[in-house]
Amino acid sequence: MLCPKCGVENESRMYYCVSCGFELSDEASRRRSTSFPAAEVVYAGFWRRAAALIIDSFLLVIAGGIIGMFLGILFGLVMDISGVGTAAVEKTATSIGNIFGLTLNWLYFTLMESSSRQATAGKMALGIVVTDLEGRPVSFARANGRYWSKIISGLIMGVGFLMAGFTRNKQALHDIIASTLVVKKRQ
Repeated sequence: MLCPKCGVENESRMYYCVSCGFELSDEASRRRSTSFPAAEVVYAGFWRRAAALIIDSFLLVIAGGIIGMFLGILFGLVMDISGVGTAAVEKTATSIGNIFGLTLNWLYFTLMESSSRQATAGKMALGIVVTDLEGRPVSFARANGRYWSKIISGLIMGVGFLMAGFTRNKQALHDIIASTLVVKKRQ
């Protein structure tokens, strides 16, 4: 399907133009033919995404701290009763804390972004959602790939995250790897 706005050829199954984000669906065509304005995709830029991450990080620190406190108390009591030495308790508690933190973050981002809301709490607060390149909700597998690809975005001194401020569709490296977009939610 040829984009009426920029002239780029798109696959017929596409909802949005891969070049300019113009809505290509049949429903959009009907709206255009009845003189309603066509909806365009508005990509979420770097600062909006950074603000959403700050909100999410704050929520995860609070939730992780509360849950971690209860687990720590429980774990400490069990270890104290069993008579295990302090050094072993510290190493084990650190390992369990790291595994818990990683699992909490992974499940939070992956489950929230693949849910019907398509967004974490921070993204919802800022009115942005994660979609595939065709504007559809992402699957758990794609959200999972997007989450783990963030490691690559961070490994290169954070440049992968900064790419969201400079790429045409405001995609960070992990979005490019997972074939996802972060866009403003339509009302």
